[in-house]
Amino acid sequence: MSPTDDADGEVEGSTRSAITGHDRTGRAVADGGSTASEFNRMAEVSMTDAERRRQWAEEKVLAPARIVWDDWRARTGVTIVTLYLLMGLLGPMLVSQPRPNQGPLLVGAFRTLQYPLGTTASGVSILSQIVYATPSMLLMIASGAVFTVVLGTALGTVAGYKGGQADSAIMTVTDIMMTIPGLPLTIVLAAALQIKGSPIIIGILITVNAWAGLARAIRSQVLTLRDAEYVEASRIMGMKTPTIIGGDIIPNLMPYITMNFVQQARAVIFGSVGLYFLGVLPYTGINWGVMMNAAVNRAGATSSPAAFHWLLMPMLTIIILALGLTLLAQGADRIFNPRVRARHAKSIASDDEEPTSSASSGGI
Repeated sequence: MSPTDDADGEVEGSTRSAITGHDRTGRAVADGGSTASEFNRMAEVSMTDAERRRQWAEEKVLAPARIVWDDWRARTGVTIVTLYLLMGLLGPMLVSQPRPNQGPLLVGAFRTLQYPLGTTASGVSILSQIVYATPSMLLMIASGAVFTVVLGTALGTVAGYKGGQADSAIMTVTDIMMTIPGLPLTIVLAAALQIKGSPIIIGILITVNAWAGLARAIRSQVLTLRDAEYVEASRIMGMKTPTIIGGDIIPNLMPYITMNFVQQARAVIFGSVGLYFLGVLPYTGINWGVMMNAAVNRAGATSSPAAFHWLLMPMLTIIILALGLTLLAQGADRIFNPRVRARHAKSIASDDEEPTSSASSGGI
């Protein structure tokens, strides 16, 4: 073929591309045309139900699990919290109910297999008391933390995103609640309401005004996010406000929300134990604070070496649970970190692509 024929062919191809509005790669040119071919190719890709389930599992379950497993703090936190959950759910089925004269009086900790944590001055197994106190403590922690985080996040997000009169009204109530001391308010409400020891009510009572500080902090975060480009794009597309808040704003606040959830959970632990130890809350049922109160008032555990284990065991139980929640929050912060998630997602994708690349190299 002569050079003249090649030139004619190039001219003809250019003319055809100008008429159709596409270049030789199939992309739309400046003078208009149909949708780009890359768009068409993406639209033509279909996933089976099994592939969708696998992708969902990779993104929602396996990738976070890999992130947690790679961090020793997250592994330790998950292990501790899981053990406490199992102790609260299955412990009462496996351990006998605490009762007086269950064993010898004031047996020290780690001295017998029958009473591994020792006994009280009434011969009650300390392990039984700790196990049977765990379910109510978990309910108390969950109710207080959930109440604070849900109410504070909801009010702070609405105030920061909507602005105007809604913002002014919500922040006025928030400022009033922040000026009320938490501990005196809890004591007054406990005496006025004459609560009967419900762990859910007590958990909410301890954090009755803790949501105010979280709401103001969330509002300041939302004020910086509501003008972001992706939020503005969602508004231009006509998405509703709940969709924008749930899909664009809340996910960016999850690390902060998670840390505050753990912080409030620890506050419920220390607050409830302290109030039970002081005798402010109803002295009914088994509680770690009640155990410490009995150890000090009935056996002088602070000055008696023979009864010190009675005070030490519930104290260690509280410390280990608080430590586990803190380590779990640090691991959750990495899960919600977009850079960490992207790095793990890339490793998952590369694992899927390795067989293809090796097969193609073998063919060459």
